[in-house]
Amino acid sequence: MSGATSSFPERIEISGEGLVLRDWTEADLAAMPELFDHADIAYWTPIVSPFDAAAADARLVRSRRLRAEGTTILLAITVDGGAPLGEVMLRRAPEGTELGYAVGPAHRGQGLAVRAVRVMASYAFEQLGAEQVILELEAENAASVAVATKAGFRLLDVPLITGEEKGRPYSLQTWGLDRP
Repeated sequence: MSGATSSFPERIEISGEGLVLRDWTEADLAAMPELFDHADIAYWTPIVSPFDAAAADARLVRSRRLRAEGTTILLAITVDGGAPLGEVMLRRAPEGTELGYAVGPAHRGQGLAVRAVRVMASYAFEQLGAEQVILELEAENAASVAVATKAGFRLLDVPLITGEEKGRPYSLQTWGLDRP
């Protein structure tokens, strides 16, 4: 990754693997609490909890600010460009191009996270010139480890990332996928 960060396009819509990854809009605000206000999302992700209408508004504003800064893209995971089923993230960080995701509990078990990660990884390789994309996961999060494995990522031999968030310690493994 170069030291200079170019900006992201103002609007992004990426299609592939039966998904449409698109920008969050004001029309999505009512659906966001149903997707993100759950104990497992609160536990495993940095998404705020409780996640209510105010949190949805703040997330949309933050999403737009991070995009404008050229650091992060947050996109709704959809099957047809319509109702959001979850979110996929791409973040430019010193340690690399990082992906993340969260799928609403009502929409799990459909391979949405695996497909969204693969589509976003392709975007990172083809549009951003990334040589590798990474996922940072807790080893105890079996569902996320399964997503990483099914999406073709491998556990990297790098030090664990440790810290504390929301009052609990965490230890993250780094998984990587190299440019094809």
